[in-house]
Amino acid sequence: MNAMRYTLAQLNALRADAFVALLAGIYEHSAWVAEAAAGARPFDSVDAMARRMADVVEQAGAARQLALINAHPELAGAAAVRGELTAESTREQSGAGLSQCTPEQLEKLQRLNRAYREKFGFPFILAVRGYDRDGIIANVEARLSHSREEELRMSVEQIHRIARFRLDDLIGG
Repeated sequence: MNAMRYTLAQLNALRADAFVALLAGIYEHSAWVAEAAAGARPFDSVDAMARRMADVVEQAGAARQLALINAHPELAGAAAVRGELTAESTREQSGAGLSQCTPEQLEKLQRLNRAYREKFGFPFILAVRGYDRDGIIANVEARLSHSREEELRMSVEQIHRIARFRLDDLIGG
């Protein structure tokens, strides 16, 4: 996604393929969400667009939801260290200060990421906007006590929050 902002009217007026191309990154590496939502246009509000995209995910079934969860990078994980994140994830992780982790924070976060993935089988997902490094670490620690079912639900909820932040960044006016 680029840094340009669009109006809702502009998005509603796009051809379906252009709409999908522009919104493909709203749900990480999952253009299928934008593809399914494109046919519901015109949207009368950003809330309606966000709800439709969230409904697409909710109706997608467990396997597709798990694939969506697995499409997300670990926070301060190997992809971040190698500079391989999407532009959206790079902005979000940097905004939360994850690119400035101390060596101790980075080691702790990577250890927690491993423990989380070993327990649940998918990466830890958190809409990091509004969190600092210590808050993110505390969140991972707290969520390690949950059941897999709780974490699947929490992960999808966090993905919806991330998507809404991304929509709000894209749409103005």
